[in-house]
Amino acid sequence: MTRPPTAAQRRLIEAADPDTGRLKGTPAQLAALVTRGLAFRHPRPPHDHFLTPAGHRIRDAEPETGQPDPPATTGGFAAQVGGEETAPPGGPARLREVRSAWRGMLELRRMTNPDGATDRPCGWERSHLVRAAALALEAAGHRPAGPDGGDGGYRVRETPQPEAVAVYEPDGEALLACAATLERAGWQAGAYTEPRTRTRYLLASPRRV
Repeated sequence: MTRPPTAAQRRLIEAADPDTGRLKGTPAQLAALVTRGLAFRHPRPPHDHFLTPAGHRIRDAEPETGQPDPPATTGGFAAQVGGEETAPPGGPARLREVRSAWRGMLELRRMTNPDGATDRPCGWERSHLVRAAALALEAAGHRPAGPDGGDGGYRVRETPQPEAVAVYEPDGEALLACAATLERAGWQAGAYTEPRTRTRYLLASPRRV
């Protein structure tokens, strides 16, 4: 598990701009946050530093109560792709983490897309297709499948096609709802049927324009 940030690093994170996540600190302090995956250096001048989705989650987390931080607040958050043997616990805490991660993702889009657009995926999402699509689905309230898949829910999987993932959901209406969610999140999604099994699925890819 990733070590939690130090008290000094937490102060920097909490002092970040509430709207943009822009950070202020010494070069060494900012570099340490980048190394931990809590900040990124903007590629364009003046090369300011901003919180990553993991950094936003730490800032949005509830104050410490003497209990150990959950993995999501130490940079270990991952959206549920469906079918995991060990899934994060549900409930209000998980909902807060997912919503915070999605807000951070939108901010990452704004800061890294050349035109500042938030309505289409950014470079990070294109290099983490499965997790990015799963985050969009989980943040919109879709239910991931359990380990055995018997009670339904979505599953996001890699495909041989470049920049495309497959989304499975045994309920036809829920599958179409997943397609609508992904399209609102900046993805292109089409429904297909596997020739041998006749299983319906979505083929989704990040929209570029």
